Amino acid sequence: MEVEFDIPESWQKRRIRDVGKVVTGRTPSTKHKDFYGGDYNLISPADLDNGKYVITAHKRLTLLGFRECRALPKDTVLVGCIGNIGKVGMVSDDRSATNQQINAVICNQNNDSHFIYYYLYGSRSRLERAADKTTVPILNKTNFENFEIAVPPLPEQRKIAAVLGTVQRAIEQQERLLQLTAELKKTLLHQLFTQGLRGEPQKQTEIGPVPESWEVVPLSDCAVVQTGVAKGRKLDGKDTLTLPYLRVANVQSGYLDLSEMKTTTIQAKEKARYSLQKGDVVLTEGGDFDKLGRGFIWKGEVEDCVHQNHIFVVRVDRLRVLPEFFAHLSQSPYGKAYFLSVAHKTTNLACINTTKLKGFPVLIPSLHEQREIVDLLEAVDAKIFLHECKKQSLTDLFRTLLHQLMTAQIRVHGLDLSVLGTIDFGRDESNRKKI
Repeated sequence: MEVEFDIPESWQKRRIRDVGKVVTGRTPSTKHKDFYGGDYNLISPADLDNGKYVITAHKRLTLLGFRECRALPKDTVLVGCIGNIGKVGMVSDDRSATNQQINAVICNQNNDSHFIYYYLYGSRSRLERAADKTTVPILNKTNFENFEIAVPPLPEQRKIAAVLGTVQRAIEQQERLLQLTAELKKTLLHQLFTQGLRGEPQKQTEIGPVPESWEVVPLSDCAVVQTGVAKGRKLDGKDTLTLPYLRVANVQSGYLDLSEMKTTTIQAKEKARYSLQKGDVVLTEGGDFDKLGRGFIWKGEVEDCVHQNHIFVVRVDRLRVLPEFFAHLSQSPYGKAYFLSVAHKTTNLACINTTKLKGFPVLIPSLHEQREIVDLLEAVDAKIFLHECKKQSLTDLFRTLLHQLMTAQIRVHGLDLSVLGTIDFGRDESNRKKI
């Protein structure tokens, strides 16, 4: 498989066998129970593409099992070669081996393993084309060893790898911050809806403890529940309208995904009956156990929008309950516990009906305390959104740099590296470094 772009004079075309030794792994016999369950990694393609370094593997070996394999040195480049062609990773320490579905590259002293990793990371489509097309695609050792890449001099390899590594570490940091912030929100949701903000004594409810001063009333006492329109009805000869409508696919946990809106046809006289209003809380009636009752607030993003019959609309009495407060309450552990406790369950799915939703025990603190709770949770949501935006921007930057650096459209010595010093690693400004 030839390199598919013109390379600079200082770059050279090389085959994988020229940049390092290719090693194919093996799986120790499962008949020996004392081979498995230890502290050593047996890496398979399922463990690749989960970050640059493979920190842990699905299968673990004892020292005895590990001795049946070929130990790989740190920074060995790993490439999936059976089924999952082109998934890549790197060995994180000297306690790892691979199964036979991976080709491992131990780079020689003339080539930088991190550069080779990034080059192969960006070459997945070419690796897939180089595989033998059988029932299960296979990139055998010979074909992989003959796979051609374009290699700059070692100093330039290292600089390219350093640039890409800087951006990749920033992406990973944003992922960690996202995870930490999501865990913070989960903790806040539990604490705020069981303890409140005033440190007052608690009382027991059917769902658990809540602050003593809070009211607990059925949803039907403080809100109207609206059901949606069913598709597929015969409306021949009737005065109809075709309107955008909110589907289950649009309603996610804690946000609405409105990137793809579809339309449905209803009778003109039904428009008011099925229309969404700004401030409505939309909730799904069913799904996987962890997705039951998912949803959030409709903010009027799409004009004249109606909703599917598998979505409930909750329109609260705003003199008693803030829509934002009920939206967060419904998505909290408190809300999820209620939905699961009353749902009709099958093996993998659960659903609630209108009656059960109307019986939802709504917690009602003062409107002032509701607003304080909402402000806290919205601040956390804003932090999550910020990290998501940063991660997406960094991911876009990484993809652009990977393609342009590996195809020599831009050269690392012509790149303004001071830009990388502004990358946010989630630390204080004083801790940021430039390369």
